[in-house]
Amino acid sequence: MSPTRQDAWSQDEDLLLAEVVLRHIREGGTQLQAFEEVGKQLTRTSAACGFRWNSFVRKQYKSGIELAKKQRKELKKQPASNEVEAFEEPAEVEAVPSSSVNEQGSAITFSAVIHFLEGLQQKAQASSNIEAERKKSNEKIKELEKKAYYLAAENERLSKNLKAIEEDYRSLIEIMERARKMVVLQDEDRQQKVKFQMDKNGNLERVEK
Repeated sequence: MSPTRQDAWSQDEDLLLAEVVLRHIREGGTQLQAFEEVGKQLTRTSAACGFRWNSFVRKQYKSGIELAKKQRKELKKQPASNEVEAFEEPAEVEAVPSSSVNEQGSAITFSAVIHFLEGLQQKAQASSNIEAERKKSNEKIKELEKKAYYLAAENERLSKNLKAIEEDYRSLIEIMERARKMVVLQDEDRQQKVKFQMDKNGNLERVEK
């Protein structure tokens, strides 16, 4: 059994934690299940994963959490529509034509059976193609969701950095303004200390006060 890790979390580990938790939220699972899954992959305890999520990672994925909750609500609506389709699907299966049964109702023609089986094969093939396309679409959706979560986190990080830069800029402007006022005051004091008087020859000379 691998020892429980005590080292600091890397960016990749934070990203894995976010992906698993958001997937559980989206699919209706619990955060505890997500923490246990991540803990097994990273050889950390579920408690450590939960602490990391609540203390740091969750704050970076606020928009991703809202998106996952919205998708969970949409997924809950899908089973009802699938049940309707499953219920209506048997009605689409073609019945054996009544003309293929003889007057005693005891025999079916061979050509009718072949036609019926060919129809079922075509429907099965079409259903298989639809299922393959659905899987491809789901994989593409998951890939796009992962990119959306990453971009949302990156956007929040850049917004915080921009806010910090704006605050530093305002502080710099205030410091420059105070320095300018100090220079102006020093010039005024220097001018007030300067005095001119006329010497014996009638020339003006500068005299410090």
